[in-house]
Amino acid sequence: MGRSGKGGRIAALRRWLLKVLLSMVLLAIGLTVLEVAALRYLDPPCTTNMAWRRVRSLLTSRSYHRLRYDWRDLDRISPHLRKAVLAGEDQRFPSHHGFDFVELENAVLQAVREGQVRGASTITMQAARTVFLWPDRTLLRKALEAYYTVLMELFWDKRRILEIYLNTVDWGTGIMGAEAASRTYFGIGCHRVTPRQAALLAAILPNPHRWSPVRPGRRVLERQQRILRDMPRMPDL
Repeated sequence: MGRSGKGGRIAALRRWLLKVLLSMVLLAIGLTVLEVAALRYLDPPCTTNMAWRRVRSLLTSRSYHRLRYDWRDLDRISPHLRKAVLAGEDQRFPSHHGFDFVELENAVLQAVREGQVRGASTITMQAARTVFLWPDRTLLRKALEAYYTVLMELFWDKRRILEIYLNTVDWGTGIMGAEAASRTYFGIGCHRVTPRQAALLAAILPNPHRWSPVRPGRRVLERQQRILRDMPRMPDL
């Protein structure tokens, strides 16, 4: 009786723990779905990435660069800049569902042939980690990035994804989004950006803290020319 009773209590405890764990998982899914659904209509006043940087600077006593973050609706962002970003970052953005398996295969083949590892993140994936996640590169964050990417593609249309990306992408130290980048680098609003300026802004996105659109090096200029060639093929979003 003693052993049987103890075994029964352990089994009951396991069932209780399983129920608690399942409830926590369902709650987390419900909250994240609500979070993504809400941002289909609401413009984020800040992002998790911004908040993370602020908290980390307070905890580590690191210098904190005040962020420039000025939201602009997609129609108030130059179509040249929209096309330049598509050309430079994710040319199959209108047709894929958050994951570009063609680009991923190309990145793997390049790594095998040339020993160079490059990212294959789509615009949706980049927006997911900027808006909802912390910047550290861990397996957990990569898994959550994929999860949020699926939710965003389910709840948002392509224009909304591009709008949020352009307003929240890191464009340099303390520079978040298209409006802040255009005013910081060129002294104009993002609605007035020319094709060449747009291509320069898009060209530095892979490394915005080391590359500059106002002091472009050879690699940035090469990317600018390629982006300018590809821009006419990009759709209007």
